[in-house]
Amino acid sequence: MNVISSTKELRFGNKSVVTVGTYDGVHEGHRAILNRVLQKANETAGQSIVVTFDPHPKEVVGRGKVGLLTTLDERIAIMEELGIENVLVLKFTHEFSQQTSREFYRNHIITNSTVTDVIVGYDHSFGKDRSSNISDLETLGKEYNFNVEVVPPTSIDGDIVSSTKIRNLLKEGSVDRAALYLGNPYFLNGIVITGDRRGATLGFPTANIKLSSEFKILPKDGVYCVSAELENNKFIGMMNIGYRPTFKTGNEKYLEVNLFDFEGDLYNKNIKINFLKWIREEKVFKTKEDLITQLHSDRGKCQSYTAASQIL
Repeated sequence: MNVISSTKELRFGNKSVVTVGTYDGVHEGHRAILNRVLQKANETAGQSIVVTFDPHPKEVVGRGKVGLLTTLDERIAIMEELGIENVLVLKFTHEFSQQTSREFYRNHIITNSTVTDVIVGYDHSFGKDRSSNISDLETLGKEYNFNVEVVPPTSIDGDIVSSTKIRNLLKEGSVDRAALYLGNPYFLNGIVITGDRRGATLGFPTANIKLSSEFKILPKDGVYCVSAELENNKFIGMMNIGYRPTFKTGNEKYLEVNLFDFEGDLYNKNIKINFLKWIREEKVFKTKEDLITQLHSDRGKCQSYTAASQIL
């Protein structure tokens, strides 16, 4: 894959199939568009190009922290797995956001290129204040001699797949439902850091996770069944997100994972956590024994769920 950050580095081929968007999450709706881009590029013997933005436009235009589903690197990695050949990453600034739709296409899409097709989703809007729509894009297509194709929405059980919908599901703890929309489990990447080793005294040693990105959305607080990817190995486990109220550790939020059937040292190792199923709310336990009993129950639920789902 060719990843570039400036149109000056980009030399489109004679036939180029382009799509433009943030593509946060690279969910099933996005994949329908990207697969159509790949199909069209194959039909025309052209190349596939995704034009995307960093940071997320909503973070720049004053709407505050978005809560990303995927970092830029994660987005690019998924696109590469899908087969996209080129990704142009444009730095999104306030000045950039003031471009009209015509200026955007003239400055970043048409320059030094021969674009034959632009493929977008049904709700595509662009330009300053997202004021231009598909009709405006079709007008630009006639002017600059490229075809415009609109991919219809992707629905699951009657619900249209969207990044906003997925964020809301994660806030509710519905990670299994979110996985259907994403096309894969929601995941977090991080590094294992030293904790207070309290879990080991309970018979459930945990690894504390420091996230690789502070901008990714965290699912609802509570206990989850997860899978973890570590040094090309995969393990089932359970994760707690929250404040450990039983131990009154203050206002700091912790991400702790207990991996089943794992032996060894985790510290300072990179880890990927895939969220499979929400198990329960975080709660206060009166005694250490009550907590241990609950942890055994949580582990049993995770093992039953993964066995029934044939995970691993």
